[in-house]
Amino acid sequence: MRRRFLIALAAGVPLATAVYLPTASAGAQTSAASTPLDCGTVPVKAPEGTEVESVTAVRQDGGTIKGTGILQGEVTGVPAFCEVTVTLAHPGDGDHAKVTTWLPEQGWNGRFQAIGGAAYRASDNGVGLGTAVKNGYAVTTTDAGVGDVLDIGWALNGEGRINKALLENFASRSQHEAAVVGKDVVAAMYGEHASYAYFTGCSTGGRQGYMEAQRYPDDYDGILADAPAISWDEYEVATLWPQVVMNNEKTYPTGCELEAFTKAAVKACDPLDGAEDGLVNDASRCDFDPRRLIGTKVVCEGKELVITAADAAVVRKIWDGPRTTTGKKLWPGVPVGADLKGLAATMPGTNGTLEGVPFPVPAHWVSSWVKKDPSFDVSTITYSQFTELFQQSRAEYDDIIGTDDPDLSGFRASGGKLLTWHGDADEYIPTQGTVKYRKQVERKMGGARKVDDFYRLFIAPNTNHCGLNGQDGSADGLAALTAWVEHGKAPKTLPATLIDADGERVARNLCRYPQVSRYKGYGDLNAASSFRCVSPFRH
Repeated sequence: MRRRFLIALAAGVPLATAVYLPTASAGAQTSAASTPLDCGTVPVKAPEGTEVESVTAVRQDGGTIKGTGILQGEVTGVPAFCEVTVTLAHPGDGDHAKVTTWLPEQGWNGRFQAIGGAAYRASDNGVGLGTAVKNGYAVTTTDAGVGDVLDIGWALNGEGRINKALLENFASRSQHEAAVVGKDVVAAMYGEHASYAYFTGCSTGGRQGYMEAQRYPDDYDGILADAPAISWDEYEVATLWPQVVMNNEKTYPTGCELEAFTKAAVKACDPLDGAEDGLVNDASRCDFDPRRLIGTKVVCEGKELVITAADAAVVRKIWDGPRTTTGKKLWPGVPVGADLKGLAATMPGTNGTLEGVPFPVPAHWVSSWVKKDPSFDVSTITYSQFTELFQQSRAEYDDIIGTDDPDLSGFRASGGKLLTWHGDADEYIPTQGTVKYRKQVERKMGGARKVDDFYRLFIAPNTNHCGLNGQDGSADGLAALTAWVEHGKAPKTLPATLIDADGERVARNLCRYPQVSRYKGYGDLNAASSFRCVSPFRH
């Protein structure tokens, strides 16, 4: 179970058997680079504030690329490419950040792509790079000088203080420097600049994309930033809430009981779109009361359990989301329909009773960055302490890694396009956090219509964290983005394959926020043509 939810952190890097990374009509763009690439070391100009420590260039045969680190995965059929690695340092900071660029030896489509990371990993693990090369892209990623998805040893320096240099790398500056270096490498190797530059990422990668739009609006023509980990300083603390609730209420529902609550909610809210199709098309409007299951019997591993009022109270608090002790809402909760076992995981304790198992990403954030004590036991957090931690994290880290500045005027002025999909059953990053940011942008920049000119959001029903990358359905967001950037075809809908409550694949056109999908009243429930996008009903 632990490995399963670590894999779900993948930012566009699912397991090989389920890998689905967008093709983005790679053959549509032509390039003068028709002769095989000469893989030699090229001069690289150091971005402002950095120095170049080393540059290496190695020809790689391609074939099967196996992903590194916890996420692993693989991609097959990768053509030969040149791998250029540039190591950067910021004088006085003691860091060493690698910028890795893979360039197709033949068949470059004239485009540049950069790929983000997952959890505490700033870079792609190789699967995304290989897929991009396979689709004709020259592609870049940077490790920002940090480690794998759960490597947090860099949080504190030798004096027990926050390593501000590496946090700044991870938060923003390394990604921008990768854009600068990657483009220069492409131009030097091919003898021409890329016609278009794109950024793609999910989760941490999604946050990196939003950061680029906010702070470095000229880096990319198009940004595909999915299930974005924006408002990092707030949502990371907020996603410890399920564990805080269970620990304070001293009630730990089993996984079977949590599944029963989710299935009951999906069944109750499924018909709201006009059809019982196994999909809740707007989880934010599902008002299922978990108290309806009190007294229900659940068979779990051969044992019969009875759902209690305490179980229902815990689930109700988790769905509602974190609040202060006076009832003030701090952040959205886990979406109704999402797998509650992601953030409300439990395991048998030493005395045979269940105890909470916090998801490591928010647990590490609170212990290492907020408390500055890697040994801090997050299971001891009280409701009042939770509020204090939430406020402390926001006060200390919003400016550096919040990534929630609603002023995208620079990105709009540059002609950039920002496209996002977010699963409405995201078990790790609350979907409504992304909706909240989108609303803030609308208030800042003149309303929904003006924002839609350059930034569009699509919510995917019954889709888990980064699920449309092939783990829980699919959608070719990069193809839609390139059509928007290169041909002015703004996506009115985003074609997708979703997985319904029975595990069956169904075709849907994801609706542009704030619209939701509704059944026309006739036609095949598995066909996208049987549904239309409408304005949501008011609460």
